[in-house]
Amino acid sequence: MTGPRFNPAETTRLDIQRPDTALIKAAGKLPSATLHEAAGKIGALPAAIQPVAPGFKVCGPAVTVHSPGGDNLWLHRAIYAAQPGDVLVVSVSEAYEHGYWGEIMSTASKVRGLAGLVINGCVRDQRLLSEIGFPVFARGLCIRGTGKDFGARGWINAPIRLDDVTVNAGDLIVGDEDGVVCIPREQVATAIAASEAREAAEAQQLKRLEAGESTLSIFGWDQ
Repeated sequence: MTGPRFNPAETTRLDIQRPDTALIKAAGKLPSATLHEAAGKIGALPAAIQPVAPGFKVCGPAVTVHSPGGDNLWLHRAIYAAQPGDVLVVSVSEAYEHGYWGEIMSTASKVRGLAGLVINGCVRDQRLLSEIGFPVFARGLCIRGTGKDFGARGWINAPIRLDDVTVNAGDLIVGDEDGVVCIPREQVATAIAASEAREAAEAQQLKRLEAGESTLSIFGWDQ
């Protein structure tokens, strides 16, 4: 790259608020679908974003990244702007067909103690990512490389939009085999309480089903 460099400090915010650690721990025990439903059917990130390897789960506060399309320099910067336990949540300006992430970045993030990556774009090195064990959720796999434009503007910890969901820095991110949900930081405690109540109710409903009742009678749909 030739020409002036952009100073990343201009669009990087480090002083974000995060949910209480006890709430994050409690959320990590809950399914993403339960949190989505119990919170009022909110926060479901694009269904195309799925775990890159079986068994990947993620839970933690969002560090948001808005990256120029086809460029992953801001993702590298975000690894070192984030704190242990954070989840990088990345918008790639709808330029999905690039491998923005791979073995090197997963290793760096694991060493930093980050909780995972959620990217509305593609990654590569699937087998190696599985072996490293750092949770990665992405739209798919793509071998097409990215650039590093030091003159390009990106943002760290500014609001990002993933389809119809706005993700703010510090929001709670939970992902599992069903997908990924974003719960606004101010609603985390309420969403967890509602989710735990929902899980308890479903446990009783399962017992009733096993005892021979029907879904129609349990939910009052046979009237």
